[in-house]
Amino acid sequence: MTPNPSPTPSPPPLRCWSEIGVWGNHSCAELRRWTHCHNCPVFSQAGRRLLEQAPPADYIREWTDLLAEERTEEAKERVSLMIFRLADEWLALGSHLFREIAENRVIHRIPHRSNNVLLGLVNIRGGLQLCLSFRELLGIAESGSADTQPEKGQRLAVVEKNGAGWVFPVDELLGIIRLPKDELQNVPVTVAKSSASFTRGIFTWTEKRVGYLDEELVFYHLKRTVL
Repeated sequence: MTPNPSPTPSPPPLRCWSEIGVWGNHSCAELRRWTHCHNCPVFSQAGRRLLEQAPPADYIREWTDLLAEERTEEAKERVSLMIFRLADEWLALGSHLFREIAENRVIHRIPHRSNNVLLGLVNIRGGLQLCLSFRELLGIAESGSADTQPEKGQRLAVVEKNGAGWVFPVDELLGIIRLPKDELQNVPVTVAKSSASFTRGIFTWTEKRVGYLDEELVFYHLKRTVL
């Protein structure tokens, strides 16, 4: 008696890996052999069929246009800046330096320290941090003014550079912007203010003339002056 031939196995589901494979209910009998669907020839064949399919009519054109737009955007390099006001001057520093903008509060003087740049200590989230006068450092402070009491509308900028935290009062905050680098202009030689020596360049934002500060130079002189 001739034995009945083995029934021809039914073809696996179209996406068997997501139904009975490792991304399904794990009921596939081939899993014991292949361990993972990635190793199974059914999965490999499905991947080859996908690659061999002709792309949709507009697929290549859409991606060509998209990649061209991305290259155009990359070519116009931008820098992220925080703009703030000290007295009558609008200034900017890299936004990566800013950790917090705090409400104004009393600044506690440090006894026997006569440095006009160092205003004192201020409580930020339960910890005391050095509070500084960027007006004095940049040469735009009001003459003889070192008032440690909060002024109306003033805020405290909390910044960090090379692991060191600093706090300085600002008279107004404009916020964070992304400035195309090609809009940055050189500082005119006719500018005689002390702050110009700390400035990398100038730009115009919402009809305001803003000085982009050189962070390396600012914090180098800050540490030499205070510490």
